[in-house]
Amino acid sequence: MARTAHHRRGITGVTIGIAAVIVLGGCANSNADAPETSSLGSGIGSGVTTTAVAEASTPSSAAAGLLAQIPIKGRAPKTGYDRALFGTAWTDDVTVEFGHNGCDTRNDILRRDLTDLTFKDGSKSCSVQTGTLRDPYTNKTIAFTRGQDTSSAVQIDHVVALSDAWQKGAQQLDTQTRTNLANDPRNLRAVDGPTNQKKSDSDAASWLPPNKAYRCQYVTAQVEVKAAYGLWVTQAEHDTIADILATC
Repeated sequence: MARTAHHRRGITGVTIGIAAVIVLGGCANSNADAPETSSLGSGIGSGVTTTAVAEASTPSSAAAGLLAQIPIKGRAPKTGYDRALFGTAWTDDVTVEFGHNGCDTRNDILRRDLTDLTFKDGSKSCSVQTGTLRDPYTNKTIAFTRGQDTSSAVQIDHVVALSDAWQKGAQQLDTQTRTNLANDPRNLRAVDGPTNQKKSDSDAASWLPPNKAYRCQYVTAQVEVKAAYGLWVTQAEHDTIADILATC
Protein backbone atom coordinates (compact mmCIF):
# COMPACT_ATOMS: atom_id res chain seq x y z
CA MET A 1 0.00 0.00 0.00
CA ALA A 2 1.14 3.54 -0.68
CA ARG A 3 1.50 4.55 2.94
CA THR A 4 3.57 1.52 3.80
CA ALA A 5 5.91 2.14 0.90
CA HIS A 6 6.25 5.76 1.97
CA HIS A 7 7.07 4.64 5.47
CA ARG A 8 9.75 2.24 4.37
CA ARG A 9 11.49 4.90 2.35
CA GLY A 10 11.27 7.23 5.33
CA ILE A 11 12.81 4.67 7.65
CA THR A 12 15.91 4.46 5.51
CA GLY A 13 16.10 8.23 5.39
CA VAL A 14 16.06 8.27 1.60
CA THR A 15 13.06 10.55 1.18
CA ILE A 16 13.01 12.56 4.38
CA GLY A 17 16.14 14.50 3.53
CA ILE A 18 16.98 15.48 7.12
CA ALA A 19 19.25 14.17 9.80
CA ALA A 20 17.77 11.53 12.08
CA VAL A 21 16.65 12.78 15.45
CA ILE A 22 18.09 10.59 18.14
CA VAL A 23 17.32 11.94 21.56
CA LEU A 24 16.63 10.46 24.93
CA GLY A 25 11.39 6.65 25.20
CA GLY A 26 4.51 7.38 24.17
CA CYS A 27 2.22 5.43 25.84
CA ALA A 28 1.80 5.43 29.54
CA ASN A 29 1.38 1.69 29.45
CA SER A 30 3.39 -1.35 28.31
CA ASN A 31 6.38 -0.40 30.47
CA ALA A 32 6.62 -3.63 32.42
CA ASP A 33 9.95 -5.39 32.17
CA ALA A 34 10.13 -7.46 29.03
CA PRO A 35 11.25 -11.10 29.10
CA GLU A 36 14.95 -11.58 29.60
CA THR A 37 17.03 -12.45 26.58
CA SER A 38 20.39 -14.11 26.46
CA SER A 39 22.21 -12.80 23.43
CA LEU A 40 23.47 -9.43 22.27
CA GLY A 41 23.42 -8.24 18.71
CA SER A 42 25.48 -5.46 17.21
CA GLY A 43 24.67 -1.78 17.31
CA ILE A 44 24.65 -0.95 21.02
CA GLY A 45 27.49 -0.32 23.39
CA SER A 46 27.51 0.05 27.15
CA GLY A 47 24.63 2.46 27.54
CA VAL A 48 25.18 4.53 24.42
CA THR A 49 25.37 4.28 20.66
CA THR A 50 27.01 6.52 18.13
CA THR A 51 23.64 8.03 17.28
CA ALA A 52 22.77 8.53 20.94
CA VAL A 53 26.10 10.21 21.62
CA ALA A 54 25.59 12.49 18.66
CA GLU A 55 22.22 13.61 20.05
CA ALA A 56 21.73 15.15 16.64
CA SER A 57 18.61 17.23 16.22
CA THR A 58 17.21 18.31 12.89
CA PRO A 59 17.72 22.04 12.31
CA SER A 60 14.51 23.88 13.13
CA SER A 61 14.25 25.26 9.60
CA ALA A 62 14.40 21.77 8.12
CA ALA A 63 11.89 20.48 10.68
CA ALA A 64 9.58 23.37 9.87
CA GLY A 65 9.86 22.52 6.21
CA LEU A 66 9.03 18.91 6.91
CA LEU A 67 6.09 19.94 9.10
CA ALA A 68 4.70 21.91 6.17
CA GLN A 69 4.52 18.65 4.19
CA ILE A 70 2.52 16.77 6.84
CA PRO A 71 -1.23 16.79 6.15
CA ILE A 72 -3.47 18.69 8.56
CA LYS A 73 -6.68 16.84 9.38
CA GLY A 74 -9.08 16.32 12.22
CA ARG A 75 -8.48 13.60 14.78
CA ALA A 76 -10.15 10.35 13.73
CA PRO A 77 -12.20 8.38 16.28
CA LYS A 78 -10.27 6.18 18.67
CA THR A 79 -12.69 3.37 17.85
CA GLY A 80 -10.91 0.05 17.39
CA TYR A 81 -7.65 1.09 19.01
CA ASP A 82 -5.82 -1.65 20.88
CA ARG A 83 -2.16 -1.77 21.91
CA ALA A 84 -1.96 -5.26 20.41
CA LEU A 85 -2.51 -3.77 16.96
CA PHE A 86 1.04 -2.41 17.24
CA GLY A 87 2.53 -5.85 17.82
CA THR A 88 3.86 -7.54 20.92
CA ALA A 89 5.19 -4.94 23.33
CA TRP A 90 8.96 -4.41 22.95
CA THR A 91 9.36 -7.17 20.38
CA ASP A 92 12.75 -7.57 18.73
CA ASP A 93 11.06 -8.74 15.52
CA VAL A 94 11.21 -5.42 13.69
CA THR A 95 13.12 -3.92 10.77
CA VAL A 96 14.04 -0.61 12.43
CA GLU A 97 17.29 0.15 14.27
CA PHE A 98 18.16 -2.44 16.99
CA GLY A 99 15.73 -4.95 15.45
CA HIS A 100 16.78 -8.62 15.54
CA ASN A 101 19.75 -7.92 17.82
CA GLY A 102 18.70 -10.45 20.45
CA CYS A 103 17.45 -7.87 22.99
CA ASP A 104 13.94 -6.57 23.56
CA THR A 105 13.28 -2.94 22.69
CA ARG A 106 12.83 -1.76 26.29
CA ASN A 107 16.32 -2.92 27.20
CA ASP A 108 17.71 -1.46 23.97
CA ILE A 109 16.42 1.97 24.93
CA LEU A 110 17.53 1.68 28.55
CA ARG A 111 21.02 0.81 27.33
CA ARG A 112 20.98 3.72 24.88
CA ASP A 113 19.71 6.38 27.28
CA LEU A 114 21.08 5.42 30.71
CA THR A 115 24.63 5.63 32.02
CA ASP A 116 26.46 3.77 34.82
CA LEU A 117 24.89 0.54 33.62
CA THR A 118 24.96 -2.89 35.21
CA PHE A 119 23.46 -5.98 33.62
CA LYS A 120 21.89 -9.24 34.69
CA ASP A 121 24.47 -12.00 34.94
CA GLY A 122 24.34 -14.25 31.92
CA SER A 123 22.40 -11.78 29.77
CA LYS A 124 25.50 -10.72 27.81
CA SER A 125 24.88 -7.03 28.47
CA CYS A 126 21.27 -7.22 27.36
CA SER A 127 19.19 -6.96 30.54
CA VAL A 128 19.76 -3.64 32.32
CA GLN A 129 19.66 -4.02 36.10
CA THR A 130 20.71 -0.56 37.27
CA GLY A 131 21.65 2.73 35.70
CA THR A 132 21.29 6.49 35.84
CA LEU A 133 18.96 8.55 33.68
CA ARG A 134 19.23 12.26 33.01
CA ASP A 135 15.55 12.66 32.23
CA PRO A 136 15.02 14.90 29.19
CA TYR A 137 11.42 15.72 30.13
CA THR A 138 12.16 17.08 33.62
CA ASN A 139 15.95 17.50 33.59
CA LYS A 140 16.08 15.40 36.77
CA THR A 141 18.64 12.69 37.45
CA ILE A 142 16.91 9.40 38.23
CA ALA A 143 18.45 6.21 39.59
CA PHE A 144 17.04 3.11 37.91
CA THR A 145 16.88 -0.30 39.59
CA ARG A 146 15.08 -3.20 37.95
CA GLY A 147 12.41 -4.68 40.16
CA GLN A 148 8.68 -5.11 40.62
CA ASP A 149 8.40 -1.98 42.74
CA THR A 150 11.18 0.09 41.17
CA SER A 151 11.27 -0.39 37.38
CA SER A 152 8.40 2.04 36.81
CA ALA A 153 10.55 4.97 37.98
CA VAL A 154 11.98 4.96 34.45
CA GLN A 155 9.53 4.27 31.62
CA ILE A 156 9.86 4.18 27.86
CA ASP A 157 7.78 6.90 26.23
CA HIS A 158 6.47 6.82 22.69
CA VAL A 159 7.07 10.41 21.64
CA VAL A 160 4.19 10.00 19.21
CA ALA A 161 1.81 8.05 21.43
CA LEU A 162 0.41 4.94 19.80
CA SER A 163 -3.19 5.96 20.45
CA ASP A 164 -2.47 9.35 18.89
CA ALA A 165 -0.85 7.63 15.92
CA TRP A 166 -3.91 5.38 15.55
CA GLN A 167 -6.20 8.40 15.35
CA LYS A 168 -3.97 10.12 12.81
CA GLY A 169 -3.37 7.52 10.16
CA ALA A 170 -1.81 4.43 11.74
CA GLN A 171 -5.04 2.48 11.39
CA GLN A 172 -4.33 2.50 7.66
CA LEU A 173 -0.90 0.88 8.09
CA ASP A 174 -0.25 -2.85 8.11
CA THR A 175 0.61 -4.64 11.34
CA GLN A 176 4.34 -4.90 10.66
CA THR A 177 4.60 -1.18 9.95
CA ARG A 178 2.70 -0.36 13.13
CA THR A 179 5.00 -2.72 15.03
CA ASN A 180 8.00 -0.89 13.61
CA LEU A 181 6.47 2.42 14.72
CA ALA A 182 6.00 1.10 18.27
CA ASN A 183 9.63 -0.02 18.45
CA ASP A 184 11.41 2.64 16.39
CA PRO A 185 14.18 4.19 18.53
CA ARG A 186 13.44 7.56 16.94
CA ASN A 187 10.05 7.44 18.66
CA LEU A 188 11.28 6.15 22.04
CA ARG A 189 12.78 7.87 25.08
CA ALA A 190 13.64 6.62 28.55
CA VAL A 191 11.93 9.14 30.82
CA ASP A 192 10.63 9.85 34.29
CA GLY A 193 7.76 7.41 34.95
CA PRO A 194 5.29 9.78 36.65
CA THR A 195 5.82 12.40 33.93
CA ASN A 196 5.16 9.79 31.26
CA GLN A 197 1.94 8.85 33.01
CA LYS A 198 0.82 12.49 32.97
CA LYS A 199 1.51 12.74 29.26
CA SER A 200 -0.56 9.62 28.52
CA ASP A 201 -1.51 9.74 24.82
CA SER A 202 -1.44 13.51 24.41
CA ASP A 203 -0.15 15.23 21.30
CA ALA A 204 1.92 18.41 21.27
CA ALA A 205 -1.19 20.61 21.43
CA SER A 206 -2.15 19.21 24.84
CA TRP A 207 1.17 18.23 26.44
CA LEU A 208 4.80 19.32 26.26
CA PRO A 209 7.79 18.35 28.43
CA PRO A 210 8.07 20.47 31.60
CA ASN A 211 11.73 20.99 30.68
CA LYS A 212 11.29 23.85 28.21
CA ALA A 213 14.87 23.49 26.98
CA TYR A 214 13.94 20.09 25.52
CA ARG A 215 10.81 21.14 23.67
CA CYS A 216 12.55 21.87 20.36
CA GLN A 217 14.00 18.36 20.28
CA TYR A 218 10.69 16.87 21.40
CA VAL A 219 8.52 18.40 18.68
CA THR A 220 11.21 17.86 16.06
CA ALA A 221 11.15 14.14 16.87
CA GLN A 222 7.36 14.13 16.53
CA VAL A 223 7.62 15.77 13.13
CA GLU A 224 10.19 13.24 11.95
CA VAL A 225 8.21 10.24 13.15
CA LYS A 226 4.90 11.44 11.75
CA ALA A 227 6.50 12.19 8.40
CA ALA A 228 8.28 8.83 8.28
CA TYR A 229 5.09 6.87 8.94
CA GLY A 230 2.72 8.95 6.83
CA LEU A 231 0.70 10.25 9.79
CA TRP A 232 -1.07 13.59 10.01
CA VAL A 233 -1.41 16.39 12.57
CA THR A 234 -4.38 18.43 13.75
CA GLN A 235 -4.44 22.17 13.17
CA ALA A 236 -3.84 22.87 16.87
CA GLU A 237 -0.96 20.39 16.93
CA HIS A 238 0.58 21.91 13.79
CA ASP A 239 0.36 25.42 15.18
CA THR A 240 1.91 24.44 18.53
CA ILE A 241 4.81 22.67 16.84
CA ALA A 242 5.35 25.53 14.39
CA ASP A 243 5.41 28.08 17.20
CA ILE A 244 8.03 26.07 19.11
CA LEU A 245 10.21 25.50 16.03
CA ALA A 246 10.16 29.25 15.37
CA THR A 247 11.92 29.83 18.69
CA CYS A 248 14.57 27.11 18.34
